[in-house]
This record gives sequence, structure tokens and C-alpha cells, in this order.
Amino acid sequence: MDTLPPAGAEDSAGSAAPRARVLAFYLPQFHPIPENDLWWGKGFTEWTNVARARPLFPGHEQPRLPADLGFYDLRLPEAREAQADLARAHGVEGFCYWHYWFGGGRRILERPFAEVLASGRPDFPFCLAWANQTWSGVWFGDPKHILIRQTYPGLEDERDHFLALLPAFRDPRQIRVDGKPMFIIFAPDEMPDAGAFIEHWRRLAAEHGLPGLFLVGMTNRFDTPAFAGFDALTAIPPNDFINTRPGGALRNLGRLIRERHFGRRFNRLFGESLRRPRRFDYAEVAPAVAGLLPPGERYLPCVLPNWDNTPRSGPRGYVFENATPALFGRYLRDAVRRVADRPAQRRIVFVKAWNEWAEGNYLEPDARHGLGFLAALKAEVAGESPPP
Repeated sequence: MDTLPPAGAEDSAGSAAPRARVLAFYLPQFHPIPENDLWWGKGFTEWTNVARARPLFPGHEQPRLPADLGFYDLRLPEAREAQADLARAHGVEGFCYWHYWFGGGRRILERPFAEVLASGRPDFPFCLAWANQTWSGVWFGDPKHILIRQTYPGLEDERDHFLALLPAFRDPRQIRVDGKPMFIIFAPDEMPDAGAFIEHWRRLAAEHGLPGLFLVGMTNRFDTPAFAGFDALTAIPPNDFINTRPGGALRNLGRLIRERHFGRRFNRLFGESLRRPRRFDYAEVAPAVAGLLPPGERYLPCVLPNWDNTPRSGPRGYVFENATPALFGRYLRDAVRRVADRPAQRRIVFVKAWNEWAEGNYLEPDARHGLGFLAALKAEVAGESPPP
């Protein structure tokens, strides 16, 4: 995957070359682990939350259930192969596997990718995205309850982290830009010194014979001087929209009344049963976020197919209503146009995400839209007419 034909060119088989390198974030959570057994009960996975979700207001589309791939278990290689086949057939170049390193060698949810790396299957491009955040009870209303704390012990731990990922960086399936392995950091804002970390890892890459690293930071603060060392920056949806959402005082007041959200003191006094999720129309998202990403080759779009994290968060969640494959295709089209005039290797568009089901944030087929979102993606990447 080191080279990409120019937009509009044909590949060796005579079909149109992709207009963008679409990379989808991938959650390796769908299998039991001891930690989740301890915190949430024996056998817990994200499917537990997905299956027990219920509507929280009239017209709320819950539960959202999987279709073609079913309630898969990511310990099974057949499930991982089926995902890759589906993604490949619909224009996704590769998966960005969320990767968890909490410091001191502490890892979690590492089994699916470890088996992908060791087995060589599926033969589908990948990169890693470091989800460097403390796991807390923020989404279920108890932010002070810490499950696993993200730590940054220092240079030795940074070196151990790099060496643990070196086999992935050397793998032929590794997604590269100009020959350099891509690595993504989810929360550079929370690192003690992102610039020093970047310098250290670049030295380690050179010492171990790599041609460099293509480092991507995820942030909604694009003008932060500490992020100057990143090769590229991309946004973090849905926060890019939620934190800058449009609307005047009257509009926002109407929304708060509809959601019965009058502040923590009121809701604590009168009971959480009154509260409803925060709701936004998905049609507002694309035009609202279009101007937030600065111009220039260094800034990579990140597109959200949908959002509804009420299976995890209940009435504290956020819901993007009325998301359809057609609207997603329009949102993606804007992102593809933004990168169209860039060098082939840098025509990168992220999609968040492939399979974050408990946040309503997925491309995989579901019982309502089937393959609709994937069909829309395939059409936009190939430059074809959108499906009906």
C-alpha cells in the first residue's frame, strides 16, 4: 500500500483507482477479558450494552443490531477475515486498530491485533492508534471512579512501548505514507510533552532501521505549538461538532427543555429519571464541521457515520438523529474533495469508526440500513453515482 494511483486513473485491472485512502478506526473489544468480567460481569463485551439498549425518547432508534456479521467474537479468525473482506470490497483501504498502552507495559484488549500480527491474517492493511486515555466512569456519571489510569513513566517506558510495536511497523501490511509507518495518537493534549515523545520515537525509528514514522495527532486544537512535530493532525468527532454546535440562545434553550437537561444541581435534586440524551440532527454535522479543519496538506479529515452512545451512557449520552447513508455519503464527499489535489500518498480520509457499536458509530451492516453506509462509501471513493 505504499503507492496510490492518481485520482481518476485506472489500476491494472482496468477499474477506477480510489479517490482517497479511507482508513477506518477499529475497536478490538468484542471478546471477554478478565477486566471487563470484574467491572461489568462475567462475559461482558460491547454487545452486552448494544443488545440491552432501549429507546429513551419517541422516535429513538434503539436497539441497533448487527446484520451480515452478527454478534461476532474477535477471538475467531473467521470473524476478522469477514470484516476485512467486507471493508476491502467497499473501498476501505485499511483498519486503524485502537491500541492500549497504559504505561509500565500495561495493555488491554490486545489479543485480536496480536493474533492478526502473528498469523499474517487477514491480509489487509493496518496501522495502530494509541488510545492514551484514562478509563473512568465518566460515561456512566461517575468520573472520579478510575478503572485504569493512563500513565507516562518516562523514557524507558517510551522505549519499551516502541519496541513492543516494532514488529507491526515492519509488517508488510503496515499502512505507510512515503514509506513511513503510520502511527496515530488519540489524545496528544493529555501527554506531558508530546513534542519530546515525538523526537524520542523518531530517534528510535532511525536506530532500528525504519525510514521514519508518519505520526498523526488527533485533536480539535490545531494551533497548539506542542503539536508542531506531528506529520499530520486530524479532528476528533463528535466533539468537533458538539463543542462548536450552531444555534442561538433560544434554539439552545428549546433543546435543553426537550432534553430536560437543566444542570447537574437540578437533575440531582429532581432525579435522573427526568433527564434525556442530548440530541442533534445529523444533517447539521457536515456543514458545521467543514470549516473547522484548517486548510493544508497537514490536516486530514475524519468523518463520522453516526453517533448514539446511549447504549453506554443512557440519558447522559449524545444522539445524532436522522443519519442516513445518503447524508453520510455527502459528508464523505466533502472530505474526499478536500484531499483531491494532494499527493497520492497523502489523500487520507479517516472514518470513525468501523465497529464502535455501543456509540452508534459504525460502518458494518445493521438491521435497518444493511450495507447502506458501506455502499455510500464505495460510491464516493470510486467516484460513482451514490446508490439510491
